[in-house]
Amino acid sequence: MSSGYDQLLDATIQHLEALKLRGVRHVAVAPETLLALRQPAPRGAPPAPAPEVRVEQREEARFKSGVPSSKAKGVPSLLATAAKNFGATTASAAPFDPGAKAAAFGALRTRALACVKCPHLVSSRKNVVFGVGNIDAPLMFVGEAPGADEDELGEPFVGKAGQLLTKIIETMGLSRAEVYIANILKCRPDTPDQAAGNRKPTPEEMVTCIPYLQEQIDLIQPKVIVALGGTAVEGLLGKTIGITKLRGNWKSYREIPLMPTYHPAYLLRNQALSEKRNLWEDMLQVMEKLGRPVSEKQRRFFTRA
Repeated sequence: MSSGYDQLLDATIQHLEALKLRGVRHVAVAPETLLALRQPAPRGAPPAPAPEVRVEQREEARFKSGVPSSKAKGVPSLLATAAKNFGATTASAAPFDPGAKAAAFGALRTRALACVKCPHLVSSRKNVVFGVGNIDAPLMFVGEAPGADEDELGEPFVGKAGQLLTKIIETMGLSRAEVYIANILKCRPDTPDQAAGNRKPTPEEMVTCIPYLQEQIDLIQPKVIVALGGTAVEGLLGKTIGITKLRGNWKSYREIPLMPTYHPAYLLRNQALSEKRNLWEDMLQVMEKLGRPVSEKQRRFFTRA
């Protein structure tokens, strides 16, 4: 198995090559990233051939490849920097034609299903949970990682939290088939010391896996992204601020409006009407951003008479 250095560099190159196929020929690099690029690569990391893209893209690939072990203190901050500088990059090329888009999405799915970049996750998973829904969806939901039910069935959000998410989507006047649902991680985080339950993905796992999600977003080109829970926000934006402070406030990911909100699992644990209303107010903002009509009945959900 290749080193973490090689794994992350490979994931970055794959993403840059996907942008290149879409016609992107320039990737902006922030000044602070250029400073980070001058730092030496990790010890023992073998030189890797750079993809045939512009200098700015190769510089960014080298930045991404310098991710240390998850035990290193710099991993969380590097995740934040990567989200700020690499995640903000937007493919400005014209959309794919339907046939090419479907083919590219199928090829991406094939690569993701065969991924073995995290040996500890590969050894414990039953299925790679790629994503589900409409690849032309205007609305995309991004969660944290698969749980036991999702790992068993190979589909995101199928457990109790997923059933609640489905109700939320339907209350918005949509269906699961009309949106796209994915996670930061495609594999369930292993829990070797637990008989049940889930754990939060590590920053290194998120950085390794997120190029698949970035390609999904680039292909789908949603008009709005909803980040479900603090881990999804951390993976996409590098922010570790509590979700209670972030929710309800528009952010941007790859120039796409992003709404941070509670994970449905939180509402299963906290049945307070006020918290349900908070999430619903976030969804009302999403509906308005999408230009969807909002009925008076929808506006009054979870409000006391």
